[in-house]
Amino acid sequence: MNTINLTGRLTQDPEQRTAGDLQITNLRLAIPRRKASDATDRGAVYIDIVAFGGLAKTCGQYLAKGRRVNVVGRLELDEWQAQDGSPRRRHKVIADQVEFLDRAPTKDNDDGEPSDEVAERREQREQQAA
Repeated sequence: MNTINLTGRLTQDPEQRTAGDLQITNLRLAIPRRKASDATDRGAVYIDIVAFGGLAKTCGQYLAKGRRVNVVGRLELDEWQAQDGSPRRRHKVIADQVEFLDRAPTKDNDDGEPSDEVAERREQREQQAA
């Protein structure tokens, strides 16, 4: 069984694109490592997440850098050749579920719409893509 369950914070705003009619959103998740035996911080593990379809649209619309999420999905391995001919590999998670664990920062906005900050970031990304 190939199932993975991760909880962490987004390291950047979601990156959205479409392939034909399919919506695709890339997320990068930072997952804190356990503290060392002497209680020192050991940093984080960074995981690439890909969501498709309606889930991708929702993630792109409502998530932003710093938000905590729980992702349930499956682990996949990408393999390719670099321009210099060397083999490359990278693990990523294909999301089946993304649970938003904290509320978006709002300015007295409790109507279920994205906060002003999230909406502004989304507009900036769309303008940069155009």
